Amino acid sequence: MKKQYIIPIFVPHLGCPNDCTFCNQKKISGQLKNVTEQDVRDTIEFYLSNFKEKDAYKEVAFYGGSFTGIDVELQEKLLSSVYDYIKEKKIDGIRVSTRPDYIDKPTLKRLKKYKVKTIELGVQSTNNYILEKCKRGHTYEDVVKASKLIRRYRFNLGHQMMIGLPESTENDDINTAKDLIKLKPKMVRIYPVLVIKDTELEKQYKNGEYEPLTVNQAVERCKEICYLFSKKKINIIRIGLQSTETITSPNKSTSEVVAGPYHETFRQLVEASIYYDTIIEKIKRFNTKVKEVEIVVNPQNVSNVVGYKRENIDKIKEIYDIDVSIKQDIKQKPDKIDVLISKVHKDFIDDKETVN
Repeated sequence: MKKQYIIPIFVPHLGCPNDCTFCNQKKISGQLKNVTEQDVRDTIEFYLSNFKEKDAYKEVAFYGGSFTGIDVELQEKLLSSVYDYIKEKKIDGIRVSTRPDYIDKPTLKRLKKYKVKTIELGVQSTNNYILEKCKRGHTYEDVVKASKLIRRYRFNLGHQMMIGLPESTENDDINTAKDLIKLKPKMVRIYPVLVIKDTELEKQYKNGEYEPLTVNQAVERCKEICYLFSKKKINIIRIGLQSTETITSPNKSTSEVVAGPYHETFRQLVEASIYYDTIIEKIKRFNTKVKEVEIVVNPQNVSNVVGYKRENIDKIKEIYDIDVSIKQDIKQKPDKIDVLISKVHKDFIDDKETVN
């Protein structure tokens, strides 16, 4: 499989008709000026000159605002800037992010013309009451209509959802994931809500009207949602906002994050928690009192098995009084681990029992 490179181009708040209560795209993206055609070309040239694998799949991604809500003339100028590189076979495709209510047939035909391959919809929730509370300006019905049109025109469909929105319960977030699965996206992004400066949500937080999730709550909720998407083989391409100089710990003076479940390695926390559950489930299937186990894992997943700051290993020792050793095996499938008994409480055993 070819390595894939993404060239990100942020179009903060371009095309957005209103301010959602949680949103300040210029703060989130770290970009305060609107993008130009020359910015697009400069960004592409910079990334192309730094990619190590020249034959990798290369895609330009317009993030931030609602791309298809931008003035059509500017849309075409930005797309055309990328299309020149596609014609020269330097870039393989384009992806855009937009709102569900900014998708129609003429729009999709225009995107097709410029070789856009992927369209990500900012869904956030499928509960109309929650969407209204957040001032999203669209409904779940818009999501359904747009998703079906995107798939009919043979684009790759992506969805973005948020957990911990105002008045959204765990069941609401789980139901959003289940609703999105029915619409058959190829990929999803899951974002826990962070309280960003200069947003309406910041005012609600400071007035005591909104309480963000804790990191642990967000990890557990994301984990349950990941199980749902993974079961249907939907690619989870991001969990949590990308850390930047300004999207960082609320404790830092330079941070634009006021509160919420920020963690610099949030995705690892979620994936490590999933691995912990898998390991414990396998250990419980042993028909003996285990003293020590050996976990066989592909090298690329060692950090998830061990956990952030060895949290998984320490929890297994503290809660179950079981020592853990790690064996790295390049032949092991990346999504698979084996748990073997190394030692039981009463005696040593020669033949290791394995749970796959």
